[in-house]
Amino acid sequence: MKEIRKVIKMGFFDFLLGADINKGIDEYSGTKGAVLLDVRTVEEYREGHVKGSINIPLDSLNKVGGKVPTKDTPIFTYCHSGARSMQAVSYLKRLGYDNVKNIGGIARYTGELEQ
Repeated sequence: MKEIRKVIKMGFFDFLLGADINKGIDEYSGTKGAVLLDVRTVEEYREGHVKGSINIPLDSLNKVGGKVPTKDTPIFTYCHSGARSMQAVSYLKRLGYDNVKNIGGIARYTGELEQ
């Protein structure tokens, strides 16, 4: 009975956890020409990031044009928990980027981090 409650409870509150970064990384890896964008601070990025990602902090996203070739380039964003990357998606869409996805937070990433 405890196991059933645990499964129900976990399933019910999964929406609070946001996107699954691990699935997002898999999708990014299979998307030709995609950009993996870490919107955390420079300091957070240096402490460890997903291999292949580029760092443009949320408060510097106006500089994205220098790192992303075209407005239709697939962009996968992540941060620590998924909140800043959700803001980044909204901002990037307002800038005209139409293929942007929030993949969540690095706090849930199960792969190796690069420094």
